[in-house]
Amino acid sequence: MIFAAILAGGIGSRMGGTDTPKQFLDLGDKPVIIHTIEKFVINNKIDKIIVLTPQNFINHTNHLINEYIGENENIVVIEGGETRNDTLINSINYIDEHFGIDDDSIIITHDSVRPFVTHRIIEDNIEAAKRYGACDTVVPATDTIVESINARTIESIPVRDYYYQGQTPQSFNIKKLFNLISSLTEEESNILTDACKIFTLKDEDVYLVEGEVTNIKITYPYDLKLANTILEDRND
Repeated sequence: MIFAAILAGGIGSRMGGTDTPKQFLDLGDKPVIIHTIEKFVINNKIDKIIVLTPQNFINHTNHLINEYIGENENIVVIEGGETRNDTLINSINYIDEHFGIDDDSIIITHDSVRPFVTHRIIEDNIEAAKRYGACDTVVPATDTIVESINARTIESIPVRDYYYQGQTPQSFNIKKLFNLISSLTEEESNILTDACKIFTLKDEDVYLVEGEVTNIKITYPYDLKLANTILEDRND
């Protein structure tokens, strides 16, 4: 089976001026999270969409889904975790409990605040996860990358041609992902920023899937303004 995990556990502390998590803010005429979920609803290869939110937003999320998408037995909303890694584990545990995990099970993990993910990106993730066991959506770095250890002076300037900016989805063979998570030490778990790092820590290959510059993550107020501009352009 193929599962999509929409990670909506953040509280949007960097958005500023609002107590509403950024995934629930309006983009055009509906919330950001609805735009994102819709991209996965229309893909008939995905068997189940798991939306992971803070516990106190589960009912609100279900209400939004019913209002904008309608009743859909392929969507479930469950509680996320305290960290991104915890949220990912919650999604895997839900899958294992309700469906079981076989050697071919795939999970597509995606930020709820990346509403412009394309059908092509999702399809490429599915195929890459099936073939390689792990993939990350990326775009080539366009700015010069500067490394600083002390946040005051430059340590090095790497060759830009070798660097990419990570996006989502990130997709995996679930059994392989779960086995690697289970093997992490406490120290390794504490430095995780995303699921692909689990694979790199264990010297496992992660295949690159080409992303899109419009597959932006809404983090700051400016990002929401940019997202509205992108949406208006697509609706014209």
